[in-house]
Amino acid sequence: MPIQPYGGTLVDRSADAATAAALRERAATLPGVTITSHTLSDLYLLAVGGYSPLRGFMSRADYTSVLERMTLTNGLPWSVPVTLPVSIEEAAALAPGAALALHAPDGELAAVVTVEEVYEWDRDREAASVYGTTDRAHPGVAKLDGMGDRLIAGPITYVYPHDISGFPAHHMKPAETRAEIARRGWKTVVAFQTRNPVHRAHEYLQKCALEMVDGLLLHPLVGDTKSDDIPADIRMRCYEVILDQYYPQDRVLLSVLPAAMRYAGPREAIFHAIMRRNYGCTHFIVGRDHAGVGDYYGTYAAQEIFDTVDLAQLGIQPLMFEHAFFCTRCGQMVSRKTCPHARENHVHLSGTRVRELLSRGERPPAEFSRPEVADVLMEAYALNG
Repeated sequence: MPIQPYGGTLVDRSADAATAAALRERAATLPGVTITSHTLSDLYLLAVGGYSPLRGFMSRADYTSVLERMTLTNGLPWSVPVTLPVSIEEAAALAPGAALALHAPDGELAAVVTVEEVYEWDRDREAASVYGTTDRAHPGVAKLDGMGDRLIAGPITYVYPHDISGFPAHHMKPAETRAEIARRGWKTVVAFQTRNPVHRAHEYLQKCALEMVDGLLLHPLVGDTKSDDIPADIRMRCYEVILDQYYPQDRVLLSVLPAAMRYAGPREAIFHAIMRRNYGCTHFIVGRDHAGVGDYYGTYAAQEIFDTVDLAQLGIQPLMFEHAFFCTRCGQMVSRKTCPHARENHVHLSGTRVRELLSRGERPPAEFSRPEVADVLMEAYALNG
């Protein structure tokens, strides 16, 4: 039996054609706000059930519970707020029961929210709770300062007609990944979250996990990321070439996740796991510094946080992996658990270091990248100067 969606039901807040047409007509008479691409990603994931059991933007009670206890008010573990910020002026025109039109960055109607509540929030409080810091150098914290001073709570009805992922050939909704998993007969599925090209250490973790389960959902995040992260189109070409050459085709499913990165480290690891349960996965890989940035989080803090949540309620099994690296003595990818050799035999390369190599026109070493992936990266960086 496939794993149940989080909360028991896969939420669907997408309007049918007739309802969407009526809402577009009505939107001209409604107060409206223009949302960011980050909020559009949240809207989409609310609509298709990626954020099940949420049906819309969080109430004050749920928001406070997430910050203070890392649960929704019903007790389900939940680690990151999903909110709709607006300005004080925009909020002044709204009262419970009002309808608010949300316009995408391109000006098209994206959704209508039925307002249940308007409330204030404290940026520093959210930053300290979710990101573990109030330092504005942290990209997630910095983004809070650009948000409105009031939060709107209420269910959404989604009408945006366009693909938001940029990769329609590799874009599947939770209901669609679930159907494909069932079609393939997979009983157990491990998800891998990435915002970087798949390198040799990633491949090692994925294949270790594949020894334990029926299938792998390679689920790269293609929403908003930092400006210095490798662009999604380059990453997608890397995924395609490595899957074609080095993975069993019948045991891997590549599908993009049009979510925005928050860089919330440990809390975002739980958030990512919840989403992957909704996409039909039973297991979730958590490696070194998951969803981290800079030196804000401990190397294995994203693994340790799972000790603080009720895994039975979470309902998806985290697979914890040590940092993997290439050992020249072993002649293969290893971790501290499997390699007895001294550090001078170990090849460690971070994503930042690889970006530095590429910017100088230097090829990532074979110990880090498969040659086909290195070819894609070198070509992309040469074209982009």
